[in-house]
Amino acid sequence: MSKKISRRQIRRDILRLLKNHGHKSFRPKEIAKQLNYRDNAVYRLFRDVLAEMDEQQLIGKKGNQYTYKPRPTKLVGTLHVHPHGFGFIDIPDQDEDLFVRARNMRNALDGDTVLVGIAAPKRGESRREGEILAVKKRGRSQAVGTFQYKGHFAFVVPDDQRLRHDIYVPREAFQGAVQDDKVVVSIDQFDDAFSSPEGRILEVLGKASDPDVQVLSLALSMDVKAGFPEEVTQEAARIPFKIPKEELDRRRDLRQHSVFTIDPVDAKDFDDALHIQQLDTGNIEVGVHIADVSHYVRPDSALDKEAYERGTSVYLVDRVIPMLPEKLSNQVCSLRPKEDKLAYSCIMEVSPRGAVKGYKIVETVIHSQARFTYEEAQAILEGTLEHPLATEVKLAGDLAQTLTNKRMREGSVDFDLPEIRVLLDEKGHATQVVRKERMASNRLVEEFMLLANRTVAHHINKRKKAPAFVYRVHGTPDGERIRQLAQYIKSFGYQLRLTKENVTSKDLNTLLGHVKGTQEAFVIENAALRAMAKAKYDVENIGHYGLGFRDYTHFTSPIRRYPDLMAHRLLKGYATGKMPPEADILKAQCQHCSEREKAAVDAERESVKLKQVEYIRDHVGDSFNGVVTGVTKFGVFVELADVLVEGMVHVRDMDDDFYVYDESTYSLVGDYTGATYRPGDKVEVKVIAARVETREIDLLFTE
Repeated sequence: MSKKISRRQIRRDILRLLKNHGHKSFRPKEIAKQLNYRDNAVYRLFRDVLAEMDEQQLIGKKGNQYTYKPRPTKLVGTLHVHPHGFGFIDIPDQDEDLFVRARNMRNALDGDTVLVGIAAPKRGESRREGEILAVKKRGRSQAVGTFQYKGHFAFVVPDDQRLRHDIYVPREAFQGAVQDDKVVVSIDQFDDAFSSPEGRILEVLGKASDPDVQVLSLALSMDVKAGFPEEVTQEAARIPFKIPKEELDRRRDLRQHSVFTIDPVDAKDFDDALHIQQLDTGNIEVGVHIADVSHYVRPDSALDKEAYERGTSVYLVDRVIPMLPEKLSNQVCSLRPKEDKLAYSCIMEVSPRGAVKGYKIVETVIHSQARFTYEEAQAILEGTLEHPLATEVKLAGDLAQTLTNKRMREGSVDFDLPEIRVLLDEKGHATQVVRKERMASNRLVEEFMLLANRTVAHHINKRKKAPAFVYRVHGTPDGERIRQLAQYIKSFGYQLRLTKENVTSKDLNTLLGHVKGTQEAFVIENAALRAMAKAKYDVENIGHYGLGFRDYTHFTSPIRRYPDLMAHRLLKGYATGKMPPEADILKAQCQHCSEREKAAVDAERESVKLKQVEYIRDHVGDSFNGVVTGVTKFGVFVELADVLVEGMVHVRDMDDDFYVYDESTYSLVGDYTGATYRPGDKVEVKVIAARVETREIDLLFTE
């Protein structure tokens, strides 16, 4: 046989052979023999292609034998619509999604479970395309939008731009809504893609111009729940503040320890507390004490079902929408100072170099001696504030720095992205945009939470046969995204070293270290973060790439995260010999919690952006320094340095030249002047428009 044979030909040969033999299975050497692949070089290429086909699930596998796997022409998945009208369908257990053009969407809406037919790909195209055949299950039963009165009927224009259709409301279903009210509307019927969905007004939120209403309606439009059902509120009200004596007696009593909390100045839901003391051995005892929510929120109760439905608390720009009613989140469970509280504690003995030498995970009762804000803890670390617990806070600060250094040496990626805080006046209008300062006191708390989470996951996974558990996992980055990132940062003058077409955490950290402190740091750090896989919850422990941990979970925030509550219940169950839950059920719960987390993060991010754009709207006509973050044939994206929000200079407004888009360099080049705009350029721009409804900003270059 000739040695000149392509991967494509080998793939075709394998598929043809397996298909012709139906259900029969073959070992690799048997396939090679049947195909007459005797040359060593061809055989090595064949094994490589076979492994690739197995990984892509193009062929079936039974043990170490391969068989034909019919390729499906129809699949079921979840539709995600882009504001421009096209969409993508996530297929369970498949890495790649399907692209759907707007004309092939039929009457499906964002979030629907749909049956999709797979189209034949064009030669050379990598992305598969499909058309929606039917809606199997509606993902939404309601929407939030602006009421537009039309006389005998009305339309609700959805806030969520992924909902591409206005919703028709008959007059008898107005429920008192008037022109320009923000409303919650049902989606009762949508059978024809060429007409509007039909619905009823469920709730009038208030005037669309009210800043408070704008934030709330944005959150609701992104599938965030606000008020609690009466059944849940009543159940919470029945929970007593006082801890029964028998409960105190059965727990380890740590009320004499010097326990303290460190939280933001406006926090009320204190999930975690610390104690720390030097041991005679030279090691350090660290107690991470977590609110024992599982004691109060019982499985299958109304409180539990509502908490699971929400999945997480949502921290919007102007308010918190809690996972649990305030009776629990801010009072009964919250580790408030000078009060006895039930906790679930991870008590670790840590060496001066940051290694955990031993640990105990135990139910406790604690009594916090002090509640510090991050600013107060920072002042203690810097020696400008005296306090009876100053020795403990300083010891914690020193050990936290040791843990940070150890973690970085072992492969953690240091994404030190700046956070934005929007200051609001009493009416909710944005008056100032500032960067949150990330202090050593923030790192202190983070490091001990990471340590406890890692220790708990190790506690479960160290067994020969680890029981089902909730892990926080983060996969290796997609190679193609990393290659795109490497190409993108070249335009800023940086290099990213690739190893086997991907990046090690060490090399990624080297890049982040080089950009730290520069004007383009935020842009490049964001681009690097987008190139990463998304962290999620799963029963399969694949490790955490970003942190460099083999074992990791979420244990430290059960007041505001449901997976932490799940972890507490599983730990307590295994400690008392209870049978593990079915892995499939736990996996489905993990997937739900990951989805709820994404919805919360999106709502939080968009609420901040809304106020950033509102702030910029008051500065139309003003100039700002910025960095070019991206270039398309339609215009230039610019990140405004002072407020870290992105706007666009449209090509249609760049009338000083005729510009041509150079895809190879991500740049716009002027035909006459040679003026060039590329990512990384420092520019000055003027704000010419800011639209709060769509969170869009239009800019002009001032030069």
